[in-house]
Amino acid sequence: MADIEKASAPAPAQGEATATGAAAGGGGMVGSVLRRWRTQDLLDRSGSALRAGAWALSLLAFLVMACNEHGDWMRFDRYEEYRYIVAIGLLAFVYTTLQLVRHGIRLTGGQDLQAKTGLLVDFAGDQVTAYLLMSALSAAIPITNRMREGADNVFTASSAASISMAFFAFVCLALSALISGFKLTKQTYI
Repeated sequence: MADIEKASAPAPAQGEATATGAAAGGGGMVGSVLRRWRTQDLLDRSGSALRAGAWALSLLAFLVMACNEHGDWMRFDRYEEYRYIVAIGLLAFVYTTLQLVRHGIRLTGGQDLQAKTGLLVDFAGDQVTAYLLMSALSAAIPITNRMREGADNVFTASSAASISMAFFAFVCLALSALISGFKLTKQTYI
């Protein structure tokens, strides 16, 4: 029924915009520019939100493991896998902090890197940090599983919590890398 009404409606004269086309931003050149701006704004906000999530999760992964000291053999610094996850959690925290500060400066109208350089830094930094997080949690999972077979206690539960926070930080940075890569491929001067 709706198709019949659309087919019987008179076409607008040249130069006129329909009410739905103008409201939706679909009218010609202006509509396509508005859609592009909305998409760009959504990509910028999504990338920042994902980096903020990675910031919080990497901070949690770092703090939970760094505070994981319960005496004798239940100290994180006795195991190189746990020291590795602490180091990479701290590195991810510092990286995402710098990226969030950079994005805040850009939003307030401050000077940012050149467009191409900024996108390359975003993409490469997100990729490297995400892979380092995955490497750290992959190294820590086997030793945690072996310990949990023998004794399931506060130390192993804290280790598992830190590993899971590192995994979620990895997911946030991997998605942010996808967005950065998409923005990088949309640049016309590359």
